[in-house]
Amino acid sequence: MNGALRILIFVLIMGTVSGGLLVGVNSFTTPLVLMNEELKLKSSVLDVLDIPYDKSDIITIFNKRVKALEKDKHAFYISSDGSVAFEFHGPGLWGPISGIVCMDKDLKTIRNIKITHQEETPGLGGRIAEKEYLKQFAGKSISPRLVFKPEGQAAGANEVDAITGATGSSRAFEKLINEGTKEYLSALRGR
Repeated sequence: MNGALRILIFVLIMGTVSGGLLVGVNSFTTPLVLMNEELKLKSSVLDVLDIPYDKSDIITIFNKRVKALEKDKHAFYISSDGSVAFEFHGPGLWGPISGIVCMDKDLKTIRNIKITHQEETPGLGGRIAEKEYLKQFAGKSISPRLVFKPEGQAAGANEVDAITGATGSSRAFEKLINEGTKEYLSALRGR
């Protein structure tokens, strides 16, 4: 009985100390995590809007050159040339995909896309995050919708190449881009 009581007291003390340490570490790191998330978002927005910046002045440049607007619970980032960027999120084949798309001021033409998170298969579906793959989206029309064609067959103003060997990821990305842009642009236009 005496040994069991000692073990119980030891476990309670260790649990309390460990819990207190975790709460302390969480309190200390939460502001740093939030600041890093803000920097990641703002630098990604600056990237898709083609606004140059230095890592030391991301917030200053963002605040000077980008107007943030919230409409219908959707966040928009507008540059001085009228182009509009917004985030998109949704399911990929193997996990969530998040990114930012920038539309020219006509709100029909893609200027840039940047993937900020994806869990697709490396070397296959994971190619959706590669700059080289995303370059093909620049200048493409989303009207009436963006269409993914087999690699090498995209020729139309609204067509891009899918990723060979990653049909599921390509279809998921196509659906995500089309639904995301439709939802955000409808909110922006007030429809």
